[in-house]
Amino acid sequence: SSNGTGSSPLTFILTGIPGLLMSSYWMALPLCCLYLLMLLGNCTLLWTIKTDYSLHTPMYYFLSMLAVADLGLSLSTLPTMLAIFCFESTSLRFEACIAQMYFIHTFSAIESGVLVAMAFDRFVAICYPLRYTSVLTNSLIMKAGGAIFLRGVCVVLPVAVLIKKMPFCRSRVLSHSFCLHQDMLRLVCGDVKVNSLYGLTAVILTKGLDSLTILLSYMMIIRAILSIISQETRAKAFSTCISHLCAVLIFYIPLIGLSITHRFGKHLPPFTHTLLADAYLLVPPVLNPLVYSWKTKQIRRRILILLCQRG
Repeated sequence: SSNGTGSSPLTFILTGIPGLLMSSYWMALPLCCLYLLMLLGNCTLLWTIKTDYSLHTPMYYFLSMLAVADLGLSLSTLPTMLAIFCFESTSLRFEACIAQMYFIHTFSAIESGVLVAMAFDRFVAICYPLRYTSVLTNSLIMKAGGAIFLRGVCVVLPVAVLIKKMPFCRSRVLSHSFCLHQDMLRLVCGDVKVNSLYGLTAVILTKGLDSLTILLSYMMIIRAILSIISQETRAKAFSTCISHLCAVLIFYIPLIGLSITHRFGKHLPPFTHTLLADAYLLVPPVLNPLVYSWKTKQIRRRILILLCQRG
């Protein structure tokens, strides 16, 4: 009924996909491919933006922040995911589980904040195009990036501190291949009201406010686009938002689905929760570079030039 003794430290047992054998290499291979694709896509995106001076604009600076957040989110889950499916290692020390939980939720909050900054970028570009360069200065972008990072770090830190003090005396088997706050909280032997309340507060202060801000931004963007008389100009203005809208949907749809199943899907098969959690953490980092490379001519052209030079 404690966090372990000197001779027997507390460990958690991570779960792969329910009903799937740990030694299923057909699952390990796609996972390795997904992580390689994520690393290649986001690193290529960062390198392309860094080396092409024509991409040194506010929109691409925010895109760089999104790629960094995606890398952090994926690398937070990488050790345990590969350990389970490649090496059949399911045990994880309490301290390591706390650290993984902290980094997962922190980078998730940072990514949500970056999506808000990108929505603001599109709002200014479409609603106030003549003031775009004067509003989104390099100084403002740096301050926004710092504020987004500090918010993620500070809001999630009490979550880790509070749960570290809790005793665990029930089954130590987690439901996922990585440590999440709500999953760990389920195994606590004690009063979790404070932890649950602060966890909910942290979600509201990050993803709750962020999703509302993005929604309001796009309401104003759509109103501005509809006021444009020229059909061609209207379509061109809306096309500049498609990549960001895809990134928002890729991030928030699995998150909303996971939240709903946690609250109301207790009758669903266990693998449903597992697959939604995996999709929430793995799909955005893999798809975001592909979406932006496909929809952004400058990035696509730059990548093609680099490929031709190497070829």
